[in-house]
Amino acid sequence: MGKTYVLWCYVLLVLWGVSAGGAEKEEVGIYELKRGDFTVQLTNFGAIVLSVIVPDKNGKLDDIVLGFETVDEYKNDTTYFGSIVGRVANRIKGAQFTLNGIHYQLVPNDGKNMLHGGPKGFSEVVWKVKSYETDSHVTFTYHSFDGEQGFPGDLDVTVTYVLIGTNKLGVTMKAKALNKATPVNLASHTYWNLGGHGSGDIVAHNLTLFAPAFTPVDSQLLPTGQIVPVEGTPYDFRQSRAIGSEFHQLANGYDINYVVDTKGGNKHLNKVAVVEESKSGRMMELWSNKPGVQFYTSNKLGHQKGKNGITYSNFDGLCLETQGFPDSVNHPNFPSQIVNPGETYKHVMVYRFTAN
Repeated sequence: MGKTYVLWCYVLLVLWGVSAGGAEKEEVGIYELKRGDFTVQLTNFGAIVLSVIVPDKNGKLDDIVLGFETVDEYKNDTTYFGSIVGRVANRIKGAQFTLNGIHYQLVPNDGKNMLHGGPKGFSEVVWKVKSYETDSHVTFTYHSFDGEQGFPGDLDVTVTYVLIGTNKLGVTMKAKALNKATPVNLASHTYWNLGGHGSGDIVAHNLTLFAPAFTPVDSQLLPTGQIVPVEGTPYDFRQSRAIGSEFHQLANGYDINYVVDTKGGNKHLNKVAVVEESKSGRMMELWSNKPGVQFYTSNKLGHQKGKNGITYSNFDGLCLETQGFPDSVNHPNFPSQIVNPGETYKHVMVYRFTAN
């Protein structure tokens, strides 16, 4: 009788959208931010950017973000289309690290390594909606529990997407460590194509990266620990040039962390990149407060079915993921990503879209 009663109570809790721990079950929804011709759609599943619609030089509107047709298709997605990745973005060697004398074994999902927070990182969870105004902003929150994917300590995470004027999108990511020191490195993994998400590859897009150095990687895309000047290498985008202009010197496009130039930035943000697409006349500028940016040319898309029945191929999108340096927990010479109890991690990005 006792077991039957307990089971029935649990069923009632589930039916009412409440877990046995007492937390309310969050519904997955789509949230639109709109000012004039500038429209951004998001979902609280993975805090994902679903679409960004902006005009070209002739006023024609296009969605310039790669993605899926339905929210359900983002579940168990291996491309990380548009998502917030964490607790620690990018790779951690051996899915392990030592902090304050304690060894932590994480959950690997990239061979023996961890990628973007593990098999169920922040891109695979439902975030709560804290506040939402269609002409202004949406704020998502998530509580990451002690031991989640192997990481230490409870962590309260907040992501706010906000429209600034009629052509800027701001993204603010915050994380407060509650009871244990923990690494935190959140990143926005949006795939951009300024010609429109179904317009083909991005190899002719022109890119400027305000980055004098990069962090080389080994065959597993793990940093070697070196910081190398871009001068004289195919990684030099300090002057605007076509993304594909040096592809012949690379094994398979770009997937590398750059060291952002912090000289000449304002008090809070540094200019990270400028992307231009000649046919549409669109330009995207990016600012951030983080020391690194991962430049990725979607080298592993293969034949991925996306929005509107379009199939995306390799190099059909580009990612500019501002971040801390990859695998910083295992490289003391890299900027630290450790957040101590009571401290708050803050990551700010601002995109500006124009067309001429």
